[in-house]
Amino acid sequence: MSQQQKRDEILQLTRTLGEPHREYVIIGEGNTSCRIDDDAFFIKASGQQMETITADGFVAVNFEPVLALLDNPPDTYSEIKRISNEARVDPSVSVVPSVEVTFHAMLLHECQVDWVGHTHPVAVNKLLCSNRAEAFAKNRTCPDEAVVCGPESVFVPYEDPGLPLAIVMRDKVREYMDAYGEAPKVILLKNHGMIALGQTPTEVRNITAMCVKGAHIVVGAYQVGEPVFLSREVILHITNRPDEIYRRSQFV
Repeated sequence: MSQQQKRDEILQLTRTLGEPHREYVIIGEGNTSCRIDDDAFFIKASGQQMETITADGFVAVNFEPVLALLDNPPDTYSEIKRISNEARVDPSVSVVPSVEVTFHAMLLHECQVDWVGHTHPVAVNKLLCSNRAEAFAKNRTCPDEAVVCGPESVFVPYEDPGLPLAIVMRDKVREYMDAYGEAPKVILLKNHGMIALGQTPTEVRNITAMCVKGAHIVVGAYQVGEPVFLSREVILHITNRPDEIYRRSQFV
């Protein structure tokens, strides 16, 4: 896929996730990114609205200087901002990377995915802003939720957006990958929102939609009693069944 095709695809993905009827984001919430090549990636620029964003609302950023921030965090926010802005492939463009540029770079690099979609769905945040947040992240209610979203989600306690969040998130993602031997599909951020990781824009859309469905189910189950989560044995059986692995490959 050419760089222009990727720009077109991230534009379409971002606008889709930003459609008001989905209730995934409002105003300036959320951001998206995609790998250009091994050296750089596109990310939604700061202050852009997902529903109305144009092709000029994305900026190409070099991986190396952004990833270096996680290992050597500067002392001040202004220094983080300076380094992030100077990481632009073309410093003459007027827009600057999202404040979440560090976690996008980290996820694209560590998880070896090509597309990332970060949203704040109302349904998901009903749980993430409650004392049921971690239970929602660690469990699954339906077979297809496990197939599309993975055996569990990475759960990240609340942290200040930007570099502090990216550093904590990296630790949690590495713990997940050590446990499961693969990258997560969903990351849930306490009192914040969700992140979907995929190899295609379609996979990011599908993961986001399925996570939102799971949230609706869990909220509804609490309204009539308690959710009945699938057992860990059942979840691992489903996610490793050859027919389900084949079905999952058709959803990307």
